[in-house]
Amino acid sequence: MTEHAKARHVLIIEDEILIAFEVEALLAEQGFTSFDIADSPGDALALALANPPDLITADYRIVGGTGVEAVEAIQRQLGSIPVVYVTGNSDLVQDRLRPIVGKPISPRILAEACAQALMA
Repeated sequence: MTEHAKARHVLIIEDEILIAFEVEALLAEQGFTSFDIADSPGDALALALANPPDLITADYRIVGGTGVEAVEAIQRQLGSIPVVYVTGNSDLVQDRLRPIVGKPISPRILAEACAQALMA
């Protein structure tokens, strides 16, 4: 188990299911044990309210909106939750969102970003 293994549940906000499964597999290797996958802001909020996550990963562009909108809606309801943005559109978010993991995903960079988010 890694140093942040106490954070068990992850909400993955991603509309490309293969990428969502990749993120899930990489996070499972880091010791996370349960996952929900949402492809839209509405689904993300519903899943987060039903099972509050210890960590959120979010793509920028998703079905019906953005991961940023989804995260903001979740945090309005549940308070601050560590977030890692996993996106191919890092140029659109790099000035205001951290940590960011670009696509294609590097397992090492994802692990470092999760550790950074969980320590913040």
